Amino acid sequence: MPDTRGPAIVQADLTILLEVDHPQYEQARDALAAFAELVKSPEHIHTYRITPLSLWNAASSGITAARVLDDLARFSRYAVPDVVRSEVLEYIGRYGRLVLERDAQGLILRSDDKVLLKMLASQKGVERYFGAFIDDHTARIEQSARGYLKQALVKIGFPVEDLAGYTPGAALDVQLRGTALSGRDFGLRRYQKEAADVFYAGGGVKGGSGAVVLPCGAGKTIVAMAAMSLVKAHTLILTANVVAVRQWIRELVDKTNLREDQVAEYTGESKNIAPVTVATYQIVTYRKRKSEEFPHFEIFNRGDWGLIIYDEVHLLPAPVFRATAEIQSRRRLGLTATLVREDGLEEDVFSLVGPKRYDVPWRELEKQGWIAEADCTEVRVDLPGSQRMPYAVAGQRDQYRIAAENPVKLDVTEAIMKLHKTDRILVIAQYLDQLHELAQRFELPLIEGKTPSRTRDVLYAKFRAGEIKALAVSKVGNFAVDLPDANVMIQLSGTFGSRQEEAQRLGRILRPKSEGQLAHFYTIVTRETRDQEFGANRQLFLVEQGYRYRILEAADITEGRFTPQTGACEVPGPDATPALQSSTEHP
Repeated sequence: MPDTRGPAIVQADLTILLEVDHPQYEQARDALAAFAELVKSPEHIHTYRITPLSLWNAASSGITAARVLDDLARFSRYAVPDVVRSEVLEYIGRYGRLVLERDAQGLILRSDDKVLLKMLASQKGVERYFGAFIDDHTARIEQSARGYLKQALVKIGFPVEDLAGYTPGAALDVQLRGTALSGRDFGLRRYQKEAADVFYAGGGVKGGSGAVVLPCGAGKTIVAMAAMSLVKAHTLILTANVVAVRQWIRELVDKTNLREDQVAEYTGESKNIAPVTVATYQIVTYRKRKSEEFPHFEIFNRGDWGLIIYDEVHLLPAPVFRATAEIQSRRRLGLTATLVREDGLEEDVFSLVGPKRYDVPWRELEKQGWIAEADCTEVRVDLPGSQRMPYAVAGQRDQYRIAAENPVKLDVTEAIMKLHKTDRILVIAQYLDQLHELAQRFELPLIEGKTPSRTRDVLYAKFRAGEIKALAVSKVGNFAVDLPDANVMIQLSGTFGSRQEEAQRLGRILRPKSEGQLAHFYTIVTRETRDQEFGANRQLFLVEQGYRYRILEAADITEGRFTPQTGACEVPGPDATPALQSSTEHP
């Protein structure tokens, strides 16, 4: 008889259907997140998919095929199909079959399977990286091919375990302070120390490269500084924008023994090199014409770096992968809230920056009080009658813009701001016309791409001090904005169906609050349009992390039926129209 108690149905195509309302849902979700990817998340049944990359990341963190199969069997309603068992064993079994090492003459690729090694050496796109065979199990690899070989082999389904080691880099005695210069006590949280230790791995060849995945507000910068204190070498840090560069510099000087003259900014505004150099992705990938080389790639070789840190590694521009392929002898640490990339280059992060080394579920840190508890609400609004025909006849891209810029969203925004008049509010949008209209209507300060860095710093400082209660920001507010007191985010529009952007935006309000109050994340979408479709896709990653989105109608907000402090929504009276019926919730 089949076991009908489990919450999951494991299918032969490597997809898994997970019943949300099952008592074991949360346990099964947390287990699946370690080796499967969330694909769809409608109200009652979520779909996960097991992929080679999800299994290789699991294997690199020590998860065995036996554990994966045990978890599948434990939560599956029916017997796990034999083909799933075979594929899990096959793909996890591939991790570690190819090992990159170093001998006295240079790099070697070794495998216990001599047939596999010979087969790969003749594969198109891979053969050029192989040198002479030393014996049946060992091939010589050119030093400059280290990254390119790993990248090429992953693409044909054979990951390489890189144990070739690293150059130490120029020595730099980085130490963490016990008391920050700001006067606050400073120390590593347990998970921050664990993340740094797992990455460094005692300085051995099994560590030194890979990604640490932690929620926004959980202190990824602190993890990086802890790693720097272990590596103790000159460090290059790449991050999203100039604001982030300066935040990194402030944090480094505040919380480590580094002096100001030992930390330099390398941006469009200032191009200095120091033992610790902080640069933007934008300046590194700048070039006047597409036909030219990237002049600032030289930064990777201008210092004797012992560690390169990729902040927001899910944003790593494609050209930087090329540079990273050429510097595989340097230790590399990627920091991110999610390894999801909308361009599908997760394999390049795995092969060139390194596998996932450390991960903590968002809700686990929430339970421990390290990030704020968050309440997520989706508010659905109708498209005005005057815009329905223009929407119907528009192209797909224009359809999204029409729906995303729906003017009714501003009425709902006004009502939400009234509900949270004592809170610190960020209103964020993709389209500048929408932001300008918003800022003018509500007399809000606005930060966009063209806002000078000095002006941004002033506005952020006023927001932190409470002189400004609400701030409008473009997508420049997605990353590295340190506004710990912000506890309400209103999202009017985003970058299509970007899951990582949704995660980053929620992260802007997840810093623990002094009085323990909830963080409130509102996303306003236009019903029965591409805006609603993209909204559902954007929520996928956060749903995987355990967040649930309450669904409200616009009238629930504008007519005062919703109470954010309790999450309660009054049921409208018998004369209400169907569009005004009570809210529902979907995970």
